[in-house]
This record gives sequence, C-alpha cells and structure tokens, in this order.
Amino acid sequence: MARRTVVVTGSSSGIGLASAQAFLARGDNVVLHGRDAAKLERVQAALDARDRLALVSGELEDTDTGPRLAKAAISRFGGIDVLVNNAGIFAPKPFFDVTDADLGSFLNSNLRGTYFVTQAVARHMADFGGGSIINIGTVLTNHAIGGFPSSAPVVSKGGVQALTTSLAAELAPHGIRVNMVSPGVIRTPLHGDADIDAYAGLALLDRVGEAEEVAQAVLHLADATFTTGVILPVDGGHIAGRS
Repeated sequence: MARRTVVVTGSSSGIGLASAQAFLARGDNVVLHGRDAAKLERVQAALDARDRLALVSGELEDTDTGPRLAKAAISRFGGIDVLVNNAGIFAPKPFFDVTDADLGSFLNSNLRGTYFVTQAVARHMADFGGGSIINIGTVLTNHAIGGFPSSAPVVSKGGVQALTTSLAAELAPHGIRVNMVSPGVIRTPLHGDADIDAYAGLALLDRVGEAEEVAQAVLHLADATFTTGVILPVDGGHIAGRS
C-alpha cells in the first residue's frame, strides 16, 4: 500500500501515541501533536523515525492549531490522508459538583477543538481528493456507569459522536470518510494512579483494554475504504453485555 500522511492529535502518550506507532510501523508519515513541545521532541527521539515525523505543539482549542497541523503535513509530506482526533480531556466528577468552568473546559477541548481541527484538515483533504477522519470517543455515550459519574466529559464526547455521523454524510461527496472508535476502559496515563483493573468486570472479556488494541481499530478504519459513519466500540464487550 502507498505511504500515507497521518495527523494524530494528542499523540505524545496513550492511545494517540499507540496510533502513531501503528501508522509508522506500516510505513506512513505521521504529524505528532501535543501541548508540550519538549515532550513531543522526546517522543520523536524514542520513535527513531525522524524522516517520517513532523511535530506540532499547541492547545487543541486554539484556533490556529488546526491550520498549523495541516500546514505541517502539507509542507513536510505533500498532503494529508488521515486525521485521528484523539486529543482531549476526561475526568469524573459528580453532576451536582460540575461548574460552568468545568463544563466549558470539556466542551472547548473535546468538542470545539475537535470541530475546528477537523474543519481545517478536511478543507485540504477535499483539495487532495479525499481522506479518512477517525474520532476517538467513549462507550459511555451509549452505556453509562453508575459508579463513574462523568456527565460533563461524556456530553462533550457525545457531541463528537454526533459530529462523526453528520460529517460522514456532509463530506462524502468530497471523498472523505468519517468514523469513530469508542473505547471502553483502556490502560493509559489518563487514569493516573487509579486501579483501572478494578473495572475489568465491566467487559465480557473480563479485563481492561490496552492502547495498542484501540490503535488496531484506528488502523482498520483508516484502511476500510467502504466504511463511513460507523461508531466502532473497542470495549471488550462492555456494551454487549456482562460476564
């Protein structure tokens, strides 16, 4: 298969980094993104693929981040084939304790940031004849957990899920496919020191997932040329049932 150019937001750790590694292993070019420029440089050194990497640092919600990501991909590699919207924030908090600032933070980072990064990159995809956009959501938009109160981040990710299906229809004439991966409980730095293995029983497979397993689904959707508008759970059976 031809080498592609892939933009992965939030790719300095966790699912974003695992996705970037999966594309690099396949031989693709990757634009890495994160808030911390120094951390991105350390990731670049560890990946040891400098000729196929470009770096863009910045807050997802900043209006110039999307155009800078597109510019980096085009100037360095000549185009954009895949966008993985992974960057975002997520933290539990009881509904009665959520402040206006809390909700605004999730909406700005997860929804507004994803929206305008996608807009900037998709403009160029349309000029180059199409591409694939893959959003990272959460199964909690379809199957909540009573003991994990997270209405504010879930509302923002629900917006990204709605954006996925809406753009699948609107961008199809431009040759752009839009899909979403909805992870269950995944072992990533996002959870900090929490014992996430305690949530293993939520999945039929009786374990939590690994970032590399989400990356496999991302790679599949990037390759699946007759698939658009799909919300793909990668949750070990969280939605399907209980063991």
